[in-house]
Order: sequence, then structure tokens, then C-alpha cells
Amino acid sequence: MIQLYYHELSGNCHKARLMLSLLGLEHDLVPVDLMSGEQKSPQFLKLNPLGQVPVLTDGDVVIRDAQAILVYLARRYGDEGWLPESAELISKIVQWLSMAANEIQQGLARARLHFLFNVQTDLGLAQKKAHQVLQILDEHLAQRPWLECDRPTIADVACYPYVGLAGDGKVSLEAYPHARAWINRIKQLPGYIGMPGL
Repeated sequence: MIQLYYHELSGNCHKARLMLSLLGLEHDLVPVDLMSGEQKSPQFLKLNPLGQVPVLTDGDVVIRDAQAILVYLARRYGDEGWLPESAELISKIVQWLSMAANEIQQGLARARLHFLFNVQTDLGLAQKKAHQVLQILDEHLAQRPWLECDRPTIADVACYPYVGLAGDGKVSLEAYPHARAWINRIKQLPGYIGMPGL
């Protein structure tokens, strides 16, 4: 049985939960209390030495990191549409996974952490990075319905949560109509599930 160690308010955990649901995979959710530091317990550190969620276990397989979990689920349980075999297409998708782990995390996710969890950060810089990412995303989506392949892929799942949660970081989506339309398309996918704020 697949198990997902997660925290309900984590956008990174939501990526994994959303992918599991889109694929219709049975799984158990294992809450990890980040506020009490459960992710730093010796038991949890055996799963992920970094002390972070999400972590997915599938039998003897243990995968940490949201983007890695998406790759695993798409390749192990999804059809080729979620993660194509073509070198060019997979490279384009990995570009978006990298953006999700870097620029989106440093901008949109960081601003959200400041307001939601009182994490000290350079809020102005985080919000500036957030708008830079949103501008790139909006311009890209002006020409296509999905990030790559003219269909939803793990690129969309990877980038979606923190873009959709932009308001939590006091980052307005008003100037980004194509990104807003993309968010609505994702919400219409069969198997879509939300989270607090989405």
C-alpha cells in the first residue's frame, strides 16, 4: 500500500496528494505534525534524513521530495501523457519541475510562509520573485492551455499549488489572466482534490 507522509497546509505535499488522486491510486495519508517538530524525530529521519515532507513509500520504495514523487508516480502508475518518453518533451517538463523547486519556492512559497507561519524572510524580494515567475508563466500560457504537450503533465501538477495559493502570500493574480485560466482548468480535471486555500 502506498503511504504519503504529509502536512495539510504544505503545497509540496499537495502536489503528491493531487497526483495520487488524479491517477486514482489508493493510498494512506500519514499526517506529520511540523509544528511539534515530528519531522525531526529519529523515526521520521530514517525515511528522510532532510526532515522534510512529503515522503512517499510504496512497499520497499521510499521517495522524498515532491518533484521526485511526481516522477515516480507518473512513470510507475501513469500513462505516457503524464511524463512522455521523448527526450525533448521530458527535458521541457523537467525545466518546470526545476522552476517549481527553485523560483516558485523562493518567491510564491516563501511569501506564503511569511504570512501563514510567521517565517522571517525578505518579503519584498520574495514577492518580486513571485511576480517574475507569474509573468513568465502567464506569457507561456497565453499560447497554450497546459505548460507542455497540450495536455496536463506533471509539470502542471508541480507548479500549480503555490501559484494557486499566491493570495496567501499577498501576491495578486489579477494581472495574470492566462495563469488564472490555467488554475481553473486544473480544478476541472477528473480526480482533482483541493486543500485549504485552494
